[in-house]
Amino acid sequence: MTAFRYRRAALALTAAALLPLTLTACGGDDSSSDAAADKSSSSAPAEEKSSAPAEGTPADGPFGPACATVPKDGAGSFDGMAQDPVATAASNNPALSTLVTAVKKAGLVDTLNNAQNITVFAPTNDAFAKIPKADLDKVLADKEMLTNILTYHVVGEKLSPAQLENGTYDTLQKSSLTTKGSGENYTVNDTSKVVCGNVPTANATVHIVDTVLMPKS
Repeated sequence: MTAFRYRRAALALTAAALLPLTLTACGGDDSSSDAAADKSSSSAPAEEKSSAPAEGTPADGPFGPACATVPKDGAGSFDGMAQDPVATAASNNPALSTLVTAVKKAGLVDTLNNAQNITVFAPTNDAFAKIPKADLDKVLADKEMLTNILTYHVVGEKLSPAQLENGTYDTLQKSSLTTKGSGENYTVNDTSKVVCGNVPTANATVHIVDTVLMPKS
């Protein structure tokens, strides 16, 4: 009986001694798992954020739907026009042939070519075609009236797209014009749209427009 009690007591002591070891081992496994999870979470690559360009930002180079019609190379290309003064550059652009004819009739070729740092709002052939033929022929035959209209399209400073957003500028004709818009959409006097803007020439910035501008006075 006494031996049985001693054996029972020995088993109880053995169990008591093993229990902490078992709990420690189990706790170690959980700790390792948590550490591995934390490490995995911390090592996961952070999602990269991309920022889209802000809308309404003025363009740096030529812009607008009509720019697609400009020759890719040669004297009439953007690179070619940048080498010549504005009247000469315009003469190399097929879409501006009516304007060039008008400039020659008014005797303004040298005036425009010799001016420095100007902006020309250049009407396309389609812009002149909006004027009834009889009226256009009358204007082309009247040098004073023609000069009055053409010089109204010229501003005595280079205007960037940012300056077109909301501006009023004096013209060589001595009256003013207004510009409004943003990004790649601008209008002059609320009626004439810039269809190919910010075109550089040797002495001017050209903004090609879809409607002939008429002087206010």
